[in-house]
Amino acid sequence: MQFSTIIGQYDVKQRLINTVKDNRVSHAQLFLGPEGSGSLALAVAYAQFLSCEDRKADDSCGICSSCRKYEKLVHPDLHFSYPFFAKHKDDNALTFIEEWRDALLKNPYLSLDIWRNSLDAENKQANINIAECHQIIKKLSLKPFESPYKILILWLPEYLDKEGNALLKIIEEPQPNTLFLLVAQNQDQILNTILSRTQLVKIPALSDTVIKQYLIDEHHQTEHAADEIAFLSNGNLTEALAMLGEDDNSYHDILIKWLRMCFSNKGTEVMNFVDVLAKMGRENQKNFMRYGISYIREICMIIAGAGELVHLPASELDTAQKMTKVMTLASAEAISDIFEKAHYHVERNANPKILFLDVSLQIISVLHFKIVPQGNQYIPI
Repeated sequence: MQFSTIIGQYDVKQRLINTVKDNRVSHAQLFLGPEGSGSLALAVAYAQFLSCEDRKADDSCGICSSCRKYEKLVHPDLHFSYPFFAKHKDDNALTFIEEWRDALLKNPYLSLDIWRNSLDAENKQANINIAECHQIIKKLSLKPFESPYKILILWLPEYLDKEGNALLKIIEEPQPNTLFLLVAQNQDQILNTILSRTQLVKIPALSDTVIKQYLIDEHHQTEHAADEIAFLSNGNLTEALAMLGEDDNSYHDILIKWLRMCFSNKGTEVMNFVDVLAKMGRENQKNFMRYGISYIREICMIIAGAGELVHLPASELDTAQKMTKVMTLASAEAISDIFEKAHYHVERNANPKILFLDVSLQIISVLHFKIVPQGNQYIPI
C-alpha cells in the first residue's frame, strides 16, 4: 500500500515521510484518527515506505521485492494484531490472518463492523486476549528477517484489557529496529501505561471536499449525489463507501417534503408518506435519519448566528435559510432530538410504520402546534 493510494491526508503523509528522511523514526507510534480517516491505511503505507528497497522522495517504489510482498500483506517482517472473536482461549490473531488480509486488501478503510461481518463472530465480544499478547512478544523477540525493520501494526488497542500490560516491557525496550504502530480511534480507552510509551500521530477526519471529489473521480457519482453522501458521512470514508450501495434517494428532498407536510398538519398526506418511509429499507432509514440530524444541526447554527460554520450545498443552504423562518432554536433542537431517538429505534429494528407515524406526530406537535413532547406531557416551546 503506497501513500499515493490513500485519499487526502497530505500533511500527515509528509510528516511521516520526513521522520524517515530525518532519521527520527520513533519505535512506538500511535496513529490516532476517527473511523474512516485512513489511519490504518497510513500505518501500512508508512511501514511499506520504511521497508522499501528503492525508496522514492515521497513514496515507496511499489515494485521492489519488499513492496510486492507488502502489497499482498505477506512480508515476513510485517505483523498484525487486531481485535477478534475468540472461540478458544488459545486463539490469537494468526488464527484469523487469512480473513484479515482478505478484508484489509478489499477495504483499507476497514471498520470493526466490516471486520465482524467478515468473520463468524456469532454474539462474541471483540478483544485482544492474553494469548495474542504472548504471541506478539514471541514474534517481536526475533530479529528482522529481510527488512531493516520488524514492524507490528496493532489495530484498535482500545480492545486490549489489562492483559495489555504484558506488552509494556517489549514496547519500552524492544529489540533493535523493531517498530510498534498502534492505530486507534479513542485515546481515552487505551491503557494509560501503553499510551504514555507512544509518540502521537494525529490524523484528522477527511473533509467533505476530499470525499466528494473521490466519489466523483473514483465512483462516478454525480456532483449532487457526491455532495449529499459527503455531507452525510461527516468525514468518514467508510460510511461514504457504504452509502454507495444504497438506493439513490435524495434525502434532502424527502426530508423537506416531510417537514412541510408536518408544518401544514396534512394528516392524510402524512399517513401516505409514512408508508413511503417504511418501505425505504433499514439502512436507508438509518441514513435518512442521520441526514435529518445533520441538516437540522446546520439550521440550528444558522439560527444561532453561526452561518459561516455551515457546510451545505448551495441549493440545500437556500432551503435551510428559508426553514429558519418557521423554526426557532428550541423547535429545531426538539426535532433533532426526535430524529436521534428515531435513529436509535431504527437500529434496533422497530416497526418502521409505527415508528415513522409516531415521529410524524411529534414533528407536527413541534412545527404546527408549537409544543414539544416531554414524557407524558406537551410543553409549549
